[in-house]
Amino acid sequence: MSFSDAGNSAAGMTAAGNYAAGNYAALSGILPYAKKSGLTSFSSLGCIKKALHTKKVGHTGTLDSFAEGLLVVLTGSLTRLVPFFTLFDKTYEAVISFGEETDTLDPSGSVIRSAPLPDSADFSAALERFRGNLMQSPPAYSAIHVNGKRASELAREGKLQDIPARPVTVFKSEILETRLTPENRVSCARVLFHVSKGTYIRSLARDIALSCNSAAHLIGLKRTKVGCFSLEQAAFADELEDFTIESVVRRTENGGMSSFCDEALQRTDDVRPQNEDTILHSLMSFDPSIAEYCGFIRLTLREGRRFDFINGKPLKAAFFEDFENLENAFNLYTKRFFAAPVCEPLNLAVFLPDRTFCGIVQALPSGNAVFPRLKYGFVVSLI
Repeated sequence: MSFSDAGNSAAGMTAAGNYAAGNYAALSGILPYAKKSGLTSFSSLGCIKKALHTKKVGHTGTLDSFAEGLLVVLTGSLTRLVPFFTLFDKTYEAVISFGEETDTLDPSGSVIRSAPLPDSADFSAALERFRGNLMQSPPAYSAIHVNGKRASELAREGKLQDIPARPVTVFKSEILETRLTPENRVSCARVLFHVSKGTYIRSLARDIALSCNSAAHLIGLKRTKVGCFSLEQAAFADELEDFTIESVVRRTENGGMSSFCDEALQRTDDVRPQNEDTILHSLMSFDPSIAEYCGFIRLTLREGRRFDFINGKPLKAAFFEDFENLENAFNLYTKRFFAAPVCEPLNLAVFLPDRTFCGIVQALPSGNAVFPRLKYGFVVSLI
């Protein structure tokens, strides 16, 4: 699913207009943002907070410090939607260096194992084996919580036990580029991976190498898609360097991510007008197509009920133009609700007829009633 240029442009113009009027509270939106290598995902949000004059900013999927590419950032009231966006599948390009495995599975770690380079045919065959539904053991150095603490903290303290394997899906893997020795051994490979949420590309590189009797770690990682968002839409995407085996190897040989950190930090402190404009004009609204991608059912609020909704008046079917059209969806949900031991509320995204997002409503079965009981999830700060 994609978005029209007209829709993106309209979202940006609205944000810029609110900003010019000093109405920073209105800047609730979705910002595709291009993170540079050398910073944590959290640190990368500094310039966004400054440009939008808000601390209500949240990214929807961490990128490791050495990695670059697409962060999907939610601002203002839309930070309430972060849990829905983290469910999206993701696409990456990864540069895998064979012959050595590091404890972090990336260029920042220490070498813990060495093995011969894989034969080109063996590598291709191993890559095919790691497609579809898999059980994957996350890296020791990761943000996963184990007994209330991050795995990376426990690993540094020498207290980490094995992390249980988790189900993940590799929808697609494709070799984009390889660097071969004269003996047709693979020293480096650039691979495209399209994966489900929670998949660690570092672990994929480790396991693929093991499968062809080698060792490996990532030296470069670039995220190009998150769900229906692409890197091409992102603010500052044009500032990212070319991502090839040659450029990544050169970067690593020149000092790795440390050589980029100062430059990246400068951007987080940079609030020049041109950077503000880039952020503002990349800010997108939450529209019905994105809501559908998130799994929401759309409700259209009658224009005359706008202020009843904003002010939290008790919800009624009469508030909505298309409530009756959802009978089949509600019936199916009710059956699932009573059949399952645990069932989450049905989430409905509420829009005005002009596609302005108003908030989230939740539906729950209500006894023998034809339609479910409605309650507010949240209402956007300003519409």
